[in-house]
Amino acid sequence: MFQLVKKRLRGSIAPIVTPFKKDGSIDFDTLISLINWHIESGSHGISVTGTTGEPSSLTLEERVQVIEVAMKAVNGRVPFVPGTGSTNHEETLYLTNKAQELGVDAALVIVPYYNKPSQHALYKHFKAVANSVDIPIIIYNIPGRTATNLEVKTLAKLSKDCPNIIGVKESNKDFEHVNRILLECGRDFLLYSGIELLCYPMLAIGGAGYISATANILPKQVAELYDAWTAGDIKRAQEIHYELMPLNDVLFKDTNPAPLKAALGMLGRAEPILRLPMDLPTQELQDEIREVLNQYVDLSAAQPVQ
Repeated sequence: MFQLVKKRLRGSIAPIVTPFKKDGSIDFDTLISLINWHIESGSHGISVTGTTGEPSSLTLEERVQVIEVAMKAVNGRVPFVPGTGSTNHEETLYLTNKAQELGVDAALVIVPYYNKPSQHALYKHFKAVANSVDIPIIIYNIPGRTATNLEVKTLAKLSKDCPNIIGVKESNKDFEHVNRILLECGRDFLLYSGIELLCYPMLAIGGAGYISATANILPKQVAELYDAWTAGDIKRAQEIHYELMPLNDVLFKDTNPAPLKAALGMLGRAEPILRLPMDLPTQELQDEIREVLNQYVDLSAAQPVQ
């Protein structure tokens, strides 16, 4: 039923930050500029309002606005997969149905954070969301930030009972867990890495790609890793994997997307602004980010944010 979209939803799906102006309002012009840059750089898909997009710092209305603006900017050039999950069940239903109304390719729905629901409750939550729409659903499992791990058996039951649950983004360092997903859910189930150091290994076990925050900084290289792999150039894919490792490491020395936004400011791509309770990293870490970033990009040529 969803075979065509499953063929398209592969590769580097870039999770775009939500840029803010100095007054704290959303900078929609910069959002559009970032999306265009990503697509021109070879990103295979676009996502907004996921973890990297600071969704918990946005109002419900702002999340819809970001999805609407991003949808228009993407304009069908690549698949568009906004994050529609929330800690609140009714909000998740609302956002996911709104995404369907707008015509998105799929919705990325996170395991509810803070609540710590049981596996039984998670099953009921995701089944209700999936049954409320006809669009594909990609579940987002990130136990480090939700305090709850969606177990393989729960995911397998959901994939069996809900035909439109077609994949999962796994920000899970347990690689045994990740392997068992394809065993239990089927080899055609779309498995994405949400952990930068597992993007390449995930491809090796049959993953569909990754949703990597590092794409915000080096979209071309992150997309090239997937392109090299699918072209059979394993050596080049491995080289990119290790080339990206120092940047991956430094970008996660503070909570995402704080280091990302600092780096985007250094690149002149977006104002380095987050909404409280998030904030930029310490000056010491910002200096380290600049030092590492200079290994990849000539920061002296970067223009100030307009």
